[in-house]
Amino acid sequence: MLKRKMYEKLLEWKNTKKKECLLIKGARQVGKTYLVREFGKKEYESFIEINFHMHSALKVIFEGDKSAEEIYKRLTANIPGIKLIPGKTLIFLDEIQKCANARTALKFLAEDGRYDVIASGSLLGLAYGMDDDVEVEMVESVPVGYEKQLMMYSLDFEEFLWAYGYGEDTIEYLKSFFDKKEKIPTELNQKFDNILKEYMVVGGMPEVVADFMCNKDFGRVQDIQDKIIVSYADDISQHAKGVEKVKVRKCYDSIPRQLAREYKKFKYSEVESKATSRKFGDSVQWLCDANMVHICHNTSIPLLPLNAYEKGNEFKLYLNDTGLLMALFGFATKQALLNGNLKGFAKGGIYENFVAETLIKNGYALHFYKPNDDSELEFVIEKNGEVIPIEVKAGNTATKSLNTFIENFTPTEAFKLVGGNVGVNAVKVTIPHYLTMFI
Repeated sequence: MLKRKMYEKLLEWKNTKKKECLLIKGARQVGKTYLVREFGKKEYESFIEINFHMHSALKVIFEGDKSAEEIYKRLTANIPGIKLIPGKTLIFLDEIQKCANARTALKFLAEDGRYDVIASGSLLGLAYGMDDDVEVEMVESVPVGYEKQLMMYSLDFEEFLWAYGYGEDTIEYLKSFFDKKEKIPTELNQKFDNILKEYMVVGGMPEVVADFMCNKDFGRVQDIQDKIIVSYADDISQHAKGVEKVKVRKCYDSIPRQLAREYKKFKYSEVESKATSRKFGDSVQWLCDANMVHICHNTSIPLLPLNAYEKGNEFKLYLNDTGLLMALFGFATKQALLNGNLKGFAKGGIYENFVAETLIKNGYALHFYKPNDDSELEFVIEKNGEVIPIEVKAGNTATKSLNTFIENFTPTEAFKLVGGNVGVNAVKVTIPHYLTMFI
């Protein structure tokens, strides 16, 4: 089993004395079902799993009287042989979007409190009415205050290092260079830069990572990634409504091209000639709500709160997993990146996607700052009560935009992410890309 940070969050939730039901959201294939299943079997005496996609007949458990007493009675009647042990049972309701009554019932199960309940599902971010799947049901009453929501992503770089066999001591050793702003020994820096390139090619989807760790075969990696991309296309065709099916797919397919340009702001005209937000705006929103992409808005003023100064019509889109981006670029691009001879603007887009993905997984909202045609900071984040600028360089070139930002807004720290080593120049800290995990 791959070690996941989410497991610790599940333990924290389990050990909370007065707890809500847990709702785990996230894109398809990030490992939600597998993780909850392993957690339930390891941490509880009794584990009961209901998948409403596979066993739609079990929806009857949540029909009629929604008191906990009646629901548990119907549970034992419809699933013979299960054990309900107060305080030692986990009930897992998977694909809960296909049973609205179960989502409503979370309130009553939380109030009862005898058994722990985790719910999960695919595309839960889609508002009802945006989903064309006839089996997705409208929730009559969302259990606000009775469910705790957690977002789950694919493996981040630290989890990838765990899968590689590196322990906490190694991670802490790397972090010491970040904390002390000290140069990393050359061989060590090169080693982890090479592992980062592997991570960008493999990505963080659990099935891909697990297979790569066993076989170290980039051909197999591509095959599995292609399968995941097909499943995403199937999601679009099944869940996007009507004419949006084609438009959503066109937007998704355009993202690699958009990130391979010098200026990576999303352009509707790259999706379709002369297209505008009126035609494709809803499609972009669908991809964001489905957690298939991360949106990064331009902010007109780099002041708190950044979302108050967003330019709604100026944004970038990054894929939720850099490995999938690399798969869409193709095997030759992967080969060039691994061998260190990839050139052109696509290289910058790949590194930007990795940084965007890492920042999202670290809990930051994404914004960039482009005040004019001559200046752009790839990211600005809210950290410790101020706006921190981040400039991303695929190599290690000059940082005119970052220098101008520091001069105009005097942040207490600023980051330059490079294909190089640690360095310090006043508040500007230069770090290799893989240390982004510590920002």
